[in-house]
Amino acid sequence: MVKSFLFLPGHDVDMLFTIRFIGILFFVIAGFQVSLAQGKFIINGVVTDSATGETLIGASIKLTGKSTSGSVSNSYGFYSLSTDPGSYELSVSFVGYKTVKQPIDVNKDVRINFVLEEDNRLNEVVISAVKRNENVSSPQMGLQKVNVREINNIPVLLGERDVLKTLQLLPGIKSAGEGNSGFYVRGGSTDQNLILLDEAPVYNASHLLGFFSTFNSDAIKDLSVYKGGMPAQYGGRLASVLDIKMNDGNRKGFTAEGGIGLISSRLKVEGPIVKDKGSFMISARRTYLDAFLKLSSDSSINSNTLFFYDVNAKANYQIDDKNTLFLSGYFGRDKLGISDSFGFNWGNATVTMRWNHLYSNRLFSNTSLIYSNYNYVIQNLMEENNFEVNSAIKDFNIKQDFEYSISNSHNLKFGINAIHHTIDPGNLTSTAASSVNETDYENRNGLELAAYISDEWTVNEKMNVVYGLRLSSFSLLGPGNFKTYDADGNTINTTPYGSGRFVKNYFNPEPRISVSYQLTGSSSIKTAYTRNVQNIHLMSNSTSTSPTDLYIMNSNNVKPEIADQFAAGYFRNFNDDNYEFSAELYYKWMQNQIEYRSGTDLRGNGNVEADLLYGDGRAYGIELFIKKRFGKFNGWVGYTLSRTERNFDAISEGQWFYAKQDRTHDLSVVGIYKASARWTFSSVFVYNTGNAVTYPSGKYQINGRTAFYYSEKNGYRTPEYHRLDVSATLEGKPNKKFYSSWSFGIYNLYNRQNAFSIDFKDDPDDASKTQVVRTTLFGIIPSVTWNFKF
Repeated sequence: MVKSFLFLPGHDVDMLFTIRFIGILFFVIAGFQVSLAQGKFIINGVVTDSATGETLIGASIKLTGKSTSGSVSNSYGFYSLSTDPGSYELSVSFVGYKTVKQPIDVNKDVRINFVLEEDNRLNEVVISAVKRNENVSSPQMGLQKVNVREINNIPVLLGERDVLKTLQLLPGIKSAGEGNSGFYVRGGSTDQNLILLDEAPVYNASHLLGFFSTFNSDAIKDLSVYKGGMPAQYGGRLASVLDIKMNDGNRKGFTAEGGIGLISSRLKVEGPIVKDKGSFMISARRTYLDAFLKLSSDSSINSNTLFFYDVNAKANYQIDDKNTLFLSGYFGRDKLGISDSFGFNWGNATVTMRWNHLYSNRLFSNTSLIYSNYNYVIQNLMEENNFEVNSAIKDFNIKQDFEYSISNSHNLKFGINAIHHTIDPGNLTSTAASSVNETDYENRNGLELAAYISDEWTVNEKMNVVYGLRLSSFSLLGPGNFKTYDADGNTINTTPYGSGRFVKNYFNPEPRISVSYQLTGSSSIKTAYTRNVQNIHLMSNSTSTSPTDLYIMNSNNVKPEIADQFAAGYFRNFNDDNYEFSAELYYKWMQNQIEYRSGTDLRGNGNVEADLLYGDGRAYGIELFIKKRFGKFNGWVGYTLSRTERNFDAISEGQWFYAKQDRTHDLSVVGIYKASARWTFSSVFVYNTGNAVTYPSGKYQINGRTAFYYSEKNGYRTPEYHRLDVSATLEGKPNKKFYSSWSFGIYNLYNRQNAFSIDFKDDPDDASKTQVVRTTLFGIIPSVTWNFKF
């Protein structure tokens, strides 16, 4: 078993060593490769959309002539490639856009920006935004990219477009429950997914207790999810990375678009700050369930509150050819209130400031300052028991990322990152007339540091390698009183630390490597190894993310979670890349996994670490995926066969047991049919094995009350889950100034009564017998939405 490096309390973690190591490694690789690149010239630039000025991520740039080379535009639309002097043809392509070809004589370094036009001749529904054979030629494993156009055509609950619900239709990504936006990836729990919105972490990505995600698809430009083989620039979570980029805004002219649905409406406005130099985008969404409540004549109903809102905003300005500034933010909140007796609200706020700078024709830089805040407030408004609970997790984050194009065969990425975490575990305040006692738990502070280097190496025409190293550290900081517990949860000692003092330090290397080998022009095999480390942990009594879940960080008792994942796969395209197939095998070993003792109450528990148990985990499986990418009819089938297990000395007598996110079979079928210029029909069918749950094995009476006896941990299954959704979209008549469409949908077409929860209670007619109570959330639900743009 691979062990992490641990440092004793008070022993500083020397990140200067980390930075020096990365620097030395960079200069060794760069120095060697630059010597090979002497006499070559650099071609670089930015690829944008002709209609909006938006940068295009993942555009393919190919140079043909005396020699052949290629590049792909990065997250900011920037590309760079090197070549020998000579005459060439430069070709730039992006799915859904017209290919641009330009002859060029190379006798010096040159900067060429490309503006691509959408290809309106294409009638098909575009499923991918990458080059046609990217899935075969790229060395990256476990990467799924989703086009926002695709999201707009997939039927969802109540017609509310949802990027997280779309991701759950891909193999290896499982829904956390009926209607829930939480998800599990390759055996990981919901908190083991790193969700980034313009580089800012989002700790709770759900609205309305998980039925909708926080991400408004109107504001999203690009979405990538890494299930394995994560690049070295990402860290802090074990299972996956969901990297979401917001729209920059239209640099050419002012536009507005939105939609009006059954439960919510949305509006996006964008336009130039200075034409062709800078732009802005503001997108807002709000539900109006509370308005329907007020229509009731029953005062116990019309006085209740139930709604959410969110706002995405972004602005950018290009100072010159080498400098661009970005400012983006997200602000969202949910409010739930029951008359004048109870109130509950929670929400996220993120702000990201970025500076793109081109130091040279080879060296691209991105500097980011990031703030993230997730908090919730619970209020009991009844006078005799009046109280309020506040809890929050706040991050201040600074990142420096570099991308250095050494040569056409080596593209180097390296950088450093520092995050200061503050966790407020939940303070309780009350009025003088209340019988509830106030509590004030100490905040916890932590410092997370990382440095990384990664090289994408084109070995030859058939073989590509991405290898890298991430060095991460975590320091628990004062002030506060810090306890150490034994294996039974008893306090061994309590030590006070002053502000800024180091309490406990952890340091971990995280190597990564991915290798691909092209068997033919249309097929390849790939393999990858990745180590990930997680220092922030979520404690939850529920099967999915809840707004009141408790976050904790590494401490004297809680060690970093560590996962080592091995993966291998076969990738094949058919019929001129119109069909895509992949089969991926994976095995993941996880250390320092966390469970809590039976009967633990996480709410208002200031000594929650005393109730935690630590053990190992393993997850393995196979993911099959076949997709038809182009044409009037397209879609995909995804299937996952997997097993996820945990092992704790104090649970199930030390035997392996199923994790709550274990599902043997998971199947999704998506079909989209472009029937005509105006009508598009789509459907989704999903099936999965029931969740692993713990049911009572017996019961007994104590003082006249029934107590249930539980034996095997997660030894039972809920019934299997399956559902069919359908939708139809009617495009408005063509109009240069105004566009509209109607979307009609039916969720759960055949009204399957899927179990949300199963509870046990005494039979009211015979207490010796037990009743099983099955709760269902959604039957058949129709929806309609009107969308517009002008």
